[in-house]
Amino acid sequence: MIHPLTYIHPEAKIGINVSIDPFTTIHKNVEIGEGTWIGSNVTIMEGARIGKNCRIFSGAVISAIPQDLKFNGEDTYTIIGDNCTIRECVTINRGTSDRKKTQIGNNCLIMAYSHIAHDCLVGNYCIFSNNTTLAGHINVGDNVVLAGLTAVQQFVRIGSHSFVTGGSLVRKDVPPYVKAAREPLSYAGVNSVGLKRRGYDIQKINHILDIYRIIFVRGYNVSKALDIIEAEIPVSDERDEIVSFVRETGRGIMRGYTRRNHDDLS
Repeated sequence: MIHPLTYIHPEAKIGINVSIDPFTTIHKNVEIGEGTWIGSNVTIMEGARIGKNCRIFSGAVISAIPQDLKFNGEDTYTIIGDNCTIRECVTINRGTSDRKKTQIGNNCLIMAYSHIAHDCLVGNYCIFSNNTTLAGHINVGDNVVLAGLTAVQQFVRIGSHSFVTGGSLVRKDVPPYVKAAREPLSYAGVNSVGLKRRGYDIQKINHILDIYRIIFVRGYNVSKALDIIEAEIPVSDERDEIVSFVRETGRGIMRGYTRRNHDDLS
């Protein structure tokens, strides 16, 4: 059902069984997949591509132009996958000439008042809690959980299956499979709870833990740690993913374990 008090531009493409509540505005060059529900007072602007069976709650603004002075009106997009939930007053900006798009994967939950800036790429099954803020050009892997009031600096990468605690300031890359906490952001262990929920057995989790002990606990510099991992740790998809992530970091990775960080978490 599309309420008569909704405005839909004639060039917008609306799928079957889409429901749009009153006082919502859909601009031109917008595509909305079948089965999606859009609440009242939502604004969906040019370049939005929204998948099937999504839910977008009141006050959200999707695909507004970037908050970037370099933006010059180029054609760019905001792409949201299937089965995503966008809660109240979330803002998601479209891309710039750099990546041409801001993209969110399938089955994501973006909670109220979160902001995702231009050129961010977010994976599948991610959860961003209330007031999460992503600056521009950020890469987030699959199955990432960012707790409330997390703020992520531009160009940072956050690896798959990682968990960042509430109120964190993320200035460095966060590798896959870890928990990150404290200020400055530091290694707080492997995200074993999340991994167990996704079917990882204890042997696989211990294998990941062995890798991160070398990187973060034993006091090696990063280059030496990676050499030791490749020489001593059995080959696995997880090992190769972690090593590649750390080698390719541009900003550097977050801090390692210290006794102070451990005491703070106790």
